[in-house]
Amino acid sequence: MPVNSILGVFAKSPLKPLELHIDKVNECASLLIPFFDATTSGDWDEAIKIRKQISLLEKDADSLKREIRLTLPGGLFMPVERTDLLELLTQQDKIANTAKDISGRVIGRQLVLPQPVQAAFDAYLKRCLDAVSLAKQAINELDDLLETGFRGREVELVAKMINELDIIEEDSDDLQIQVRRQLYALEEGLNPVDVMFMYKIIEWVGGLADLAERVGSRLELMLARN
Repeated sequence: MPVNSILGVFAKSPLKPLELHIDKVNECASLLIPFFDATTSGDWDEAIKIRKQISLLEKDADSLKREIRLTLPGGLFMPVERTDLLELLTQQDKIANTAKDISGRVIGRQLVLPQPVQAAFDAYLKRCLDAVSLAKQAINELDDLLETGFRGREVELVAKMINELDIIEEDSDDLQIQVRRQLYALEEGLNPVDVMFMYKIIEWVGGLADLAERVGSRLELMLARN
């Protein structure tokens, strides 16, 4: 997005650009579901196509992040601390980076998780992406929070979302343990190098939920200061 456009958005709301960014990040991460569907069905042409879409969205999010950093207003009239907004932005951006890294590593080695593991992995992936989606919803409440002066029912709604993020992150940890156990039981019949990368992919997918939870934590800290 051009600088002039970002400045126009800031003129309307100092918080709206963060909402635009998290929307792009969520769109990027959500493509991992069709991406892994394509890999498990052996459709690598489709997987490569989706990987390119993920990469483009990550690049868009990164460009938006840079423009926000360059144009984020400073001074006395900001409703929240500039450093808090920048930290939120950093955590949001890491989600898109992680989605790109996951898809790139899978394509690079044409990794396919063993069939007995796939159902558990799909549930795990979707739960981690639930966290990203909920982080997006929480950030998209920022404008309403600003309008209410960070008071009242709007704050309670966001606090509830932040609490739900913690629950989802705990769920994803439990699901990760299940996936890792199932993969461990099959290790002997698999390529050892591929297994090492499979564990790394499992870890990175969990990182999506961890990062979403960090977005919630930064938002919670921001609310506590208002």
